[in-house]
Amino acid sequence: MSEGILMQRAYTSVLRHFIEHGRAPHYVELARILDIEIDEARVLIKDTAAAAPIASCWLSHDTDYIESWAPFSNVPTHIRISVDGMQKWYGQ
Repeated sequence: MSEGILMQRAYTSVLRHFIEHGRAPHYVELARILDIEIDEARVLIKDTAAAAPIASCWLSHDTDYIESWAPFSNVPTHIRISVDGMQKWYGQ
């Protein structure tokens, strides 16, 4: 699978995970979702966030953990997002 396709699958998988679970996936979860190695998923998250448009996706400082993935935030903010009538997500 090409790197671009894998990055697109990662990007979309993070968004789907937010919608389904109300939080970002850990890279171990992403590895399982994409059927790739854990270390590959950890690097993929960084590469995918770096390739996203400016200030739309980022990791917590000095970590491999997703902090924000537009339009969702993995940390509480004053912005709430509704999806399919449910309001349990935080926005950027």
